[in-house]
Amino acid sequence: MQFTPKTPVSRRSILTGGAAGTAGLLLPAWATAAEEYPARPITFICPWPAGGTADQSMRAICSVAARVLKQPIAVDNKAGAAGMIGAKAIASAKPDGYTIGQIPISVTRFSQLGTLQADPRKDFTYLARTSGQTFGIAVLPESKFKSLKEMVAYAKANPGRVTYAHAGVGGATHVGMEEFALAAGIQLNAIAYKGGAQALSDTLGGQVDMLADSSSWAPHVEGGKLRLLATWGEQRTPRFKDTPTLKELGYKVVVDAPNGIGAPTGLDPAAEKRLRDAFRFAVNSDEFKAVAGKIDAPLMYLDGPDYYKYVLATYEKETQLIERLKLKELLAKG
Repeated sequence: MQFTPKTPVSRRSILTGGAAGTAGLLLPAWATAAEEYPARPITFICPWPAGGTADQSMRAICSVAARVLKQPIAVDNKAGAAGMIGAKAIASAKPDGYTIGQIPISVTRFSQLGTLQADPRKDFTYLARTSGQTFGIAVLPESKFKSLKEMVAYAKANPGRVTYAHAGVGGATHVGMEEFALAAGIQLNAIAYKGGAQALSDTLGGQVDMLADSSSWAPHVEGGKLRLLATWGEQRTPRFKDTPTLKELGYKVVVDAPNGIGAPTGLDPAAEKRLRDAFRFAVNSDEFKAVAGKIDAPLMYLDGPDYYKYVLATYEKETQLIERLKLKELLAKG
């Protein structure tokens, strides 16, 4: 389970069972060496493609954590299924502390939608929540929509005519836009892609009216190739301080999709503490903060037990959201 005892488990108590109820149990080999953890390199599963914003931030945080742990951390990209292939690989790994990885908060949604064969409430050991993402709605400079207000007015008059690209049915960009559409009382035409890169490409090529994505649009907005209509955070992002949030425009929608780091359930408490301490240090390092700032990823650190509580609360919210947006029906339609 998630909670770490306040008193470290000694090697002697592990070897002897620590309590009468555990006497005679055959413990795995890694459990007898908890005090020496880590004794070899660690594999870190990143459930997104190499080179993307999530990959950049995880490589930066692993670089710092590796120095704290005095062992290399190798990043293994297992992309696909909106991050769920990598999440499943983490849940299925041996709980010896040598396979850990990034756990997107969307596990709380996809587990209920059936695309993740794992239960985020019991199949992971949560080590840290790290940072969020900056999502936004972007259009071409020549778009007829000069503001979000203009787009909403047009969409109300023309239901289903306005198209937007997103990175996959049920993902944060899709769900965020549908939440916004519900709040605005409009019907949009969602065009699903297998990732943000192709969604961005088709938006730049004029194939769709709008892009809903995390900060992949940022350099193109700065370069004048896209115009940002709104961001989805609690507050304006410093890099694009002239762009309003959905919330301040009157829509009660906030999406920041924070990322977390975890391991399979059953992790030895001593290894868990070492990892939590290492990633706490890494999140607060100048090295990670610099990378996070570059990709517009606001720091949202929580220690493992607090992140676990956040996951539980989010799971309940997602249950209601899935019903309200009829996500199971949308997923079935593809």
